[in-house]
Amino acid sequence: MKNFLVFLFVLTLCLLNHVSGGGVRIANELKFNKSLWMRCYSKNDVIGPKIIPIGQNYVYYFTINFFATTRFMCTLKQGPDYKHYQNFTAFKVISYKRNGGLWDWRAREDGVYLEKQDKDGSFVQDPVNPQKVYDWIN
Repeated sequence: MKNFLVFLFVLTLCLLNHVSGGGVRIANELKFNKSLWMRCYSKNDVIGPKIIPIGQNYVYYFTINFFATTRFMCTLKQGPDYKHYQNFTAFKVISYKRNGGLWDWRAREDGVYLEKQDKDGSFVQDPVNPQKVYDWIN
């Protein structure tokens, strides 16, 4: 019985190592005083809808589920008429070893850009030059 309890304790420690947190940041870097409409959701959470003024951002941190299947979907729309929009996966677990971090999305005039940040604060991509991932849909 004692060996079984030791085994369960070690197993629990190993499993907790794989469960961590993640986050999504949505920044409005649009020009011409355009606001940004945002709504994100996962299986368990709904964020928004929210209006993000120009030059500001919204950050949401969450815990990744036990099975490492956490995924957030987002919709962004450019103001003031909100005709240009984009629907996309804003966060998903990449692997068990790299399952957290902050996914930093930036809405710009020509599209939506991404910069990922690991749990320890180091950037996966060049923080000066985020990569364009999506164009706006008209």
